[in-house]
Amino acid sequence: MNTLVYEELDADKKHFLANKWLQLACGVACMMCISSPQYVWTLFTKPIMAKFGVELPVLQITFSILIVLQTFFSPFQGWLVDRFGPRVLLSFGTVLTGLSWILSAQANDVESLYLTYGLLGGLGTGIVYIGIVGLIVKWFPDKRGFAVGMVAAGYGMGAVITTFPIAQSIQTKGYQDTLLNFGVIISVLGFLISQCLRTPPDMQERSNRLEESGVTPQQMLKTPIFWVMFVMMSMMSTSGLMVISQMGAFSKDFGVASVMVWGMAALPLALTIDRFTNGLTRPFFGYVSDRIGRENTMFIAFSLEAAAMLVWMHTITNPVLFVMLSGVVFFGWGEIFSLFPSTLTDTFGKKHATTNYGFLYMAQGIGSIFGGPIAAFIHHQYGDWNVVFWLMIGLDVCAATLALFVLKPMRKRV
Repeated sequence: MNTLVYEELDADKKHFLANKWLQLACGVACMMCISSPQYVWTLFTKPIMAKFGVELPVLQITFSILIVLQTFFSPFQGWLVDRFGPRVLLSFGTVLTGLSWILSAQANDVESLYLTYGLLGGLGTGIVYIGIVGLIVKWFPDKRGFAVGMVAAGYGMGAVITTFPIAQSIQTKGYQDTLLNFGVIISVLGFLISQCLRTPPDMQERSNRLEESGVTPQQMLKTPIFWVMFVMMSMMSTSGLMVISQMGAFSKDFGVASVMVWGMAALPLALTIDRFTNGLTRPFFGYVSDRIGRENTMFIAFSLEAAAMLVWMHTITNPVLFVMLSGVVFFGWGEIFSLFPSTLTDTFGKKHATTNYGFLYMAQGIGSIFGGPIAAFIHHQYGDWNVVFWLMIGLDVCAATLALFVLKPMRKRV
């Protein structure tokens, strides 16, 4: 290869390296734009119930539709992004997410809310979430865990910025004006940021280091490795969502929910800390996995959650430990959203990464459907939260064991 070709290659590399950090920043910003529909839904429930005259279980169907559409349609949403490119589809997804709020503000009955906030919101947020993750794993082949962790943290922590303004707006302007105004903000900001998103250029060189080739979804679904990962992610999703869905209930049963800790009631303080640790763990363990390996990191993180839950179960009547250990539990859980997409792309290549992760992300949908109901059913049957805790610990230990002793050897043989 002559000197001119080397110089051109170096220039291409410099451009690539500069551009990928812009893509990461835009990816995080897009995730933050579409995080509110999931994480601030609870702020709208009381005023909407009063407006429509419905009970909470009827209204909560809206949220269920949002989550189901976001997760179980993710393979199709990922295929659309792979087919038409990130800029077009992510522009559409962010606008659709904002439009779901704008139309929800005009809804006159709960059925209309199902179609607007639920259906449109689920499709819009699903397109953006899957699209951003699929895009970033392609841009960062060498720092894949960290980069995916950053955008996943953007989704997990993005609502921290909007929660207070939205709560204030609901109090002063009402929920309808709030949905309308913030819906416009989501659409405009999301659309503008999406214009910067691009698929990475071919940088194969002769060694093909950036993994331009990849296994198709049809081929991937026939492999045992995929299903091991799917089972593991389902276990971890179910375990974590058991905690999320029942934390308010068991904290009240153990008498710690309203106890003051550092000047704040224990339950809201724990939930606040959990949001930060749940976001922080994603780039942290993603970064760790880039250095010591995905499966080794999974074993450490999943075991950490299991150990924290074990201690939590035996000290849960202590309000200070309740708050502190809840943060550790979520620090051991949220990293699944960086480790699994990174491991999947490492294994099956980046060409079909977005669609492939769409299939794996359905495991989160399984956790969202079964996590809360299973925990509530077990507690109802046995009248004991310890049984629920042991189940969560068992799921974490099984996932950690599978990571180190099943998934790791299988991936070595590929």
